[in-house]
This record gives sequence, C-alpha cells and structure tokens, in this order.
Amino acid sequence: MSVPRRVLLAPVLLLAGCTGPVTVPATTQTTVPAAGPSVLAACAERVETGRLPDWADAGFTGDTSMRHVFGARGEIVAILFAYPLVHDRGDGANNKILWVARPEAGRSEPAPRTPLVITATRDGTGAPVVREVDGGPGPSIVDLPAAGCWRLRLDWSGRTDTMDLVYRPASG
Repeated sequence: MSVPRRVLLAPVLLLAGCTGPVTVPATTQTTVPAAGPSVLAACAERVETGRLPDWADAGFTGDTSMRHVFGARGEIVAILFAYPLVHDRGDGANNKILWVARPEAGRSEPAPRTPLVITATRDGTGAPVVREVDGGPGPSIVDLPAAGCWRLRLDWSGRTDTMDLVYRPASG
C-alpha cells in the first residue's frame, strides 16, 4: 500500500519544486464582462482595482487604487487610465496605459533603458502587431487594430513578461 502513495506523492513534490514564488500584492480582482463573441473564455485578462504595489505608485498621491493588470510573472503592471480599452474609440478619448516595471532585485543602478516592445496577437489569429513605447515602460497610448482578447508579450531592458488585455468594440 505504501508504494502507490509514494508514486502519487513524487509528481506533486516535483511540481511544487518547479514553481518559483511570485509575489503579487493582494488586491481586489474585478470580474471582467465578455466583450462579445470575439473574446474567448480563455482570455486571461485580470483587471484589479485595489491599491497599486509600492514599487508602482511613484508619482501618485493619496489613494493609489486604480484599475491595473499585472504581467504573468509580476515584472510589470499596466495601469489603465482608459477603461474599458476600446478598439476604434471615435469619442476623442485615448487608450492610455501607464506601464510600470518592477525594479530589478539586487541592482543598485537602473538598467539601460530600451524601448518597451509590445508584440500583440489577437486570440484566434496568428498575425502579431508590434507597438513600441520609447524610453521603456512609461506612459503610452496603445491602440490595436481590432476588438478582442489580445495576448501581449512585453520586452524591455532585457526583461520579458506577458499579459492579456481585452479591447471592446466601439459602441454606437
């Protein structure tokens, strides 16, 4: 009887050792309504509304509770000044996103700044589009060519993270 237990326990222990801790601050998670048939259930957009982490709230005063999305590795956060993000807005507003990268642990001086390269692929398609934010993570206007769930690969200063963002169709 003890042999099957060991066999079952071994994969669990192996899996536990394969994941490193990623510390993402506790925040309130918002359920994001679907944007219509173009957004598949597999979209992993995780818009949160709680406080920004200390490393991402420089320049803000008072309550730093804003809509934001963490990268899958917790290395970057997208602070959404425009919400929801909308394809082809037509209302004069912008899809403004402030990108804030987590400071690198153990680094006493900032890494050389390179553009933040956003490679976005709409769920269900294979054709990526590329956007760049000059100077690395910072303020941006990110418009994408269609509504739907966009999978973003974010590359800057030798670092990489990923996230999903939903762009809704313009109403009206």
